[in-house]
Amino acid sequence: RQLVGDRGEVTLLLPPGSETHSYEPSPKDIIEIQNCDVFIYVGGVSDAWVADVLESVGDGVRTVTLMDCVELLDEETVEGMQTEKHDHEADGTEPDEHVWTSPRNAARICQKLSDTFAAADSAHAAAYAQRCGDYVEKLDQLDAEFQDVVAHAARKTMVFADRFPLRYFAEAYGLDYYAAYPGCADAAEPSAATVAFLIDKVRAENIPVVFTIELSNGKLADTICEATGAKKLEFATCHNVTAQAFADGATYLQLMERNVQALREALN
Repeated sequence: RQLVGDRGEVTLLLPPGSETHSYEPSPKDIIEIQNCDVFIYVGGVSDAWVADVLESVGDGVRTVTLMDCVELLDEETVEGMQTEKHDHEADGTEPDEHVWTSPRNAARICQKLSDTFAAADSAHAAAYAQRCGDYVEKLDQLDAEFQDVVAHAARKTMVFADRFPLRYFAEAYGLDYYAAYPGCADAAEPSAATVAFLIDKVRAENIPVVFTIELSNGKLADTICEATGAKKLEFATCHNVTAQAFADGATYLQLMERNVQALREALN
């Protein structure tokens, strides 16, 4: 929406407030894809359904795969993390799909989107380039804010009582992390060993904040915070937002600015 402005209409197929990893396109969604000029999707195992849809659409729709815009990192399992198989896990490692969580990656993605919009609507190529330049400048400012927080931090470790779909973010800023589950895990009840590990880690390192991600029930974080005295905060991964937040026009920049403040509190 930031890049297109009033030059076109942007439709989000994923319903606000819904779980990203279990999304399947409805017949109405498939018609939307068939009729659009540019179709944007993440790629990877989560979007396995896309190949069949695009085959049925033919060559009439330009596509942008977000995972093709950046240098990929593998999803990883860190100490203490629950490692049961989940729907997105295959034999061996899978690339982490959550590429947008690094503002630097977001800037690369925006450039690719802008170039694609310009190719689809060449009469307004200069307008897309201008809007992209303005937006990337804001992303660069956001990146500088995160760098400043980390540079002046008392610690470099984050704790997530939740999934951890922030591998690219952590890598960008040299942060360590502990979490209950990998990024695409089907989070169920955590094992006693995982809960005990995270409680011990928070106590041992005097971690002041335990994070949850958006649309989480927060129960595991409550348990850890009650045992340790840490504060529960939300860290937005920008997977999705509530229906109300979407209606209110929530943006990536707004969510990430809140993350700047939350990270500052967590690392001090």
